[in-house]
Amino acid sequence: MDTTGLIHIYCGDGKGKTTAAMGLAARCSGGGGKVLIFQFLKGNTSGERAALEKLSDVTILEGYENIKFSRAMNPQEKEQAAEYYHKKFNEIVEMVQEKTFQLLILDEVIAAVNLGFLEETELIAFIKRKPELLEVVLTGRNPSGSLLELADYVSNIEKVKHPFDKGIMARKLIES
Repeated sequence: MDTTGLIHIYCGDGKGKTTAAMGLAARCSGGGGKVLIFQFLKGNTSGERAALEKLSDVTILEGYENIKFSRAMNPQEKEQAAEYYHKKFNEIVEMVQEKTFQLLILDEVIAAVNLGFLEETELIAFIKRKPELLEVVLTGRNPSGSLLELADYVSNIEKVKHPFDKGIMARKLIES
């Protein structure tokens, strides 16, 4: 890695935001870098987790155990999720201050912000004061103008066609 850590955003309605982020994790680890990953709004059973957890330089933090779609949550469950994600985000901020990681991936953090599970002001404050050499990846749909302005890379992954439109749900080995 070079002298300055940059900010990446993988956004859009297409499939591949997490895949791109995890590919960067593999590249960083393969080059001798240390990676920290946290997945907002996702369980702990995805295929990419299983593969990346085998790499010694990749740390994937445990996700929220009571995961479900936000539209299926009652107000109390949403409050509990927000408390969990706020606490986990603070833990991540502390971890990266030690400067042992070269890459931080906050998968679906943009969705967590958009759903009110994490305050955008917290995320922006972190980005502005992150360790200088730390590369940070944010994924999710519909990032705000403020986040886009802070980013050095923005990749918009556009859906042209997707099997979900025909009622085909996520398939093991491909989408989960």
